[in-house]
Amino acid sequence: MQQLTAGITKAGTGLDGIVWNILGQTYVPKSLSENSFSWHATFPPGTFVPPHIHPTQDEFIYVLEGRFDLLLDGKDFQATTGDLIKLPMQVPHGIFNKTDQPVKCFFWVAPTRKLYDLFWGIHSMKEQNPPDVVALAAKHEVVFLPPPA
Repeated sequence: MQQLTAGITKAGTGLDGIVWNILGQTYVPKSLSENSFSWHATFPPGTFVPPHIHPTQDEFIYVLEGRFDLLLDGKDFQATTGDLIKLPMQVPHGIFNKTDQPVKCFFWVAPTRKLYDLFWGIHSMKEQNPPDVVALAAKHEVVFLPPPA
């Protein structure tokens, strides 16, 4: 794992030119160290991250544009432009774009653990079918839950 270095990651760019396709969303990694990992994400209409738990990481999402519908610890919430979503480790959460507009946001986790490697693994899958994504995630400390009723 690399050490965090001082500097600027310019708008529209990511680490080493990386752009991932994760479950229909676009993720652009912005910073990476052992202590934290951040990325810009664009969620097209109708895309989502199913309910899951990070047992070893705190996760944060700053909504830059649009609206998310969220399932947080079994309760429904909405977050809009300018809101910060706080997801402590062990708290189940699902993230949904149920609107007809893209959602742009900035994610970060602390510590990094295995999430960066998980994103590479999902991006590299020939087909991102749910059973394979769930199995890979479990090996990278992300536990997907059954779909909400």
